[in-house]
Amino acid sequence: MKLQIVLVEPRIPQNTGNIGRLCAATQSALHLIHPLGFTLSQKEIKRAGMDYWEHLELYEWSSLEAFTEAHPFGESHFLLTTKAKRAYFEASLPPSAYLYFGREDAGLPQVLLEAHPQAMLKIPMKEGNRSLNLATATGIVLYEAIRQNYPLF
Repeated sequence: MKLQIVLVEPRIPQNTGNIGRLCAATQSALHLIHPLGFTLSQKEIKRAGMDYWEHLELYEWSSLEAFTEAHPFGESHFLLTTKAKRAYFEASLPPSAYLYFGREDAGLPQVLLEAHPQAMLKIPMKEGNRSLNLATATGIVLYEAIRQNYPLF
């Protein structure tokens, strides 16, 4: 059992590098859904991921459709969005949870949210704030999943 981080069309290489480092440190898999806003060879991603990148279980997918065909949406899939009503810590996150995070500038695709409203979770924050940094948000929710499943981690 392994936690799965799914980044849908990330745009900022430093965020993805930091998330890669986080996934390597927690033995979580990282799924990158194309198109990306950068290349994986960019120095910013390598600098943020440092030497942890070589220990990362990384998967790239040509599209969200390709990913969901290989990993059909189910009860262990969770969509992190500011549009949710339920907080992430109110959900029971299994040790094999798929945690989806959207683009830094747009979030997750509306069609995905509309298809799976029961899977939507949010990180509570002060009203009027738009969102948190993608790497920060990923760390918050990933460590809640680890907390819920400790010591299985």
